[in-house]
Amino acid sequence: MIAWILLGIYLAAMVCIGIWGMRKTASIGDFFLGGRSIGPWVSAFAYGTTYFSAVLFIGFAGKLGWKFGLNSLWIAAGNAAFGALAAWLVLARRTRRMTQNLSAMTMPEFMGERFGGGMTKTLAALIIFIFLLPYSASIFKGLSHLFEAVFHMPYDAALLIMIGITGIYLILGGYFAITLTDFFQGLIMLVGSVLMIGIVLGKAGGVPEAFHAATTSFLRHVPVAAAPPFMYIAMLVSLVFMTSFGTWGLPQMVQKFYAVKSEKVIVRAAVVTFVFSIVISFAAYLNGALSHVFVDAPPAMAGGGPDWDRLIPDILTRTLPGWLMAVILLLVLAASMSTLSSLVLVSASAISIDLVGARRKNPGPKSGLALIRVLSGVFIIVSFLIARYQLAVIVTLMSLSWGVVAGAFMAPFLYGLYERRTTRAGVLAGMFTGMALAIGLFFLMGPDNSPIASTIAMIVPFGVVPLVSAFTRAPDAALLARAFDGIVQARRARGAG
Repeated sequence: MIAWILLGIYLAAMVCIGIWGMRKTASIGDFFLGGRSIGPWVSAFAYGTTYFSAVLFIGFAGKLGWKFGLNSLWIAAGNAAFGALAAWLVLARRTRRMTQNLSAMTMPEFMGERFGGGMTKTLAALIIFIFLLPYSASIFKGLSHLFEAVFHMPYDAALLIMIGITGIYLILGGYFAITLTDFFQGLIMLVGSVLMIGIVLGKAGGVPEAFHAATTSFLRHVPVAAAPPFMYIAMLVSLVFMTSFGTWGLPQMVQKFYAVKSEKVIVRAAVVTFVFSIVISFAAYLNGALSHVFVDAPPAMAGGGPDWDRLIPDILTRTLPGWLMAVILLLVLAASMSTLSSLVLVSASAISIDLVGARRKNPGPKSGLALIRVLSGVFIIVSFLIARYQLAVIVTLMSLSWGVVAGAFMAPFLYGLYERRTTRAGVLAGMFTGMALAIGLFFLMGPDNSPIASTIAMIVPFGVVPLVSAFTRAPDAALLARAFDGIVQARRARGAG
């Protein structure tokens, strides 16, 4: 009963926020970037809640916590230090300044404007659409299965509820609604995570006893940990790299830097995001590592093999009181809805802005905004169809999404921000290399080694881009002057200060 009440309040709040956001959305810039007026706390929470979804709490942390034990906390440390704090400090200031200079609202627009070619924009938009659309559909699917299990409603009905609520507050309110809902969802995630890990640690005997029990149980359950082979270490390092630095090339993450209110608030937003990430990621991975204290083996699937998606829910159901399980359910819902809304917005922009060209073909702000809302609605319907009818090729695209997108964008984006000599040919070569490596190594090495494949796909383009750029035509001087306008002066001013 408590879960139903909390769910009703939560969904009603999302609809109200969508209606409120609609009153503040008067242009395409408002819809996709909130008019570049988002403050540090809201920006930080928007970044953090997009970073961590139900995939972390339910499946990822459980699987990795079991396989790596307390060593999985290195992933949490990397996420907080590199995926959150360093990302803000290295990327945010230049991203905001350069996207303003180039009048770019999306990753494909940035690629097209920064490197002076429509092909880079089109390729970027296609990568986002092809690989993030199935990713968003997979979150719809996962949430619907959660509703199906907890509320005992049919899968199709749960899926329609998720699609409907997301459609209402996203289509009406755009980025204003997303960021405000992210702020409240972030508060739910913080409170739920602290309560969850506090009670689980208490059930395990307290902090020192729990850590000792987790270590000894882990060595008993996973004997290879006593003398880790090369692949064990390589996998852990790859997971830290992929989940931490991968965010530097994900469009739904860097979009938060486009929209921040001013460069003056970036350091404050970085610190808030860092603290948020420490709490959320450490709670999730520590909970996964403590699974060794409560069970001797993960639950099995009907066809054999471990069912990682049931490991954490089974432990929480066993250790937490009913009222807190309702809060945890809301935590998982909040984590997923925040990630989902950002994915939908970024993927819809690949259609409406970058492929259809809404803001250039419709100079009137009202007509352009109406077209984007319609196309966003179409995107949500397509997500529903993908989630409803799971084709084998779609499932494969879901597995590939993070590695392909991060591999294609990370190096070109960073070089675009910092290196003037980077050419369009170099960027295209880097994008194709990252994409080809992520796909090819995924099938060559197998899904179980996908973190290593993704890490290689993210690193290699850092050599390809400058190598090809050195032998191809230099960028236009006027374009570089416009892109880097104010960046060098601002850096010198900070150094003098």
